[in-house]
Amino acid sequence: MKKIGFGGGCHWCTEAIFQALHGVELVEQGWISSVSPYDTFSEAVIVHFDEDIGLEVLIEIHLLTHSSTNAHSMRDKYRSAVYYFDANDKLTIECIIGKLALENAANYITQVLPFRDFRLNSENYLNYYRKDKQKPFCRTNINPKLTAIRKKFGQQVRTDF
Repeated sequence: MKKIGFGGGCHWCTEAIFQALHGVELVEQGWISSVSPYDTFSEAVIVHFDEDIGLEVLIEIHLLTHSSTNAHSMRDKYRSAVYYFDANDKLTIECIIGKLALENAANYITQVLPFRDFRLNSENYLNYYRKDKQKPFCRTNINPKLTAIRKKFGQQVRTDF
């Protein structure tokens, strides 16, 4: 089982997106910090995945489902990043993002950072989408993202989600 961290948008959205995918075994939702100057905690998830889904697919989905090209004013709270646990993965992640930037003619601001620390969210906010898909936040923010990944990655998305 491999793991990777993703930050960029609301962690409730990010959690639901990755929970919806085949090959993702566990999604931990909370805050991740890296090394200075990125050592403040930012909303993020840790995704535990197997070989049924590739790192390239996970990164592409991540870039598609948050504001990965916009350096908006809330980047301290919503840092656009891929956090690696194994230093050997850094170059691979950078190459994947570079390839996707060329394919999509996009200027991604997503950073590739080493994982340093994690804080799990409160129990009442974990599995936010799964607990009540009808909440206004879920209908307004999460459902459109799930629709987008179903359209592009249909076979990767679980039918029970």
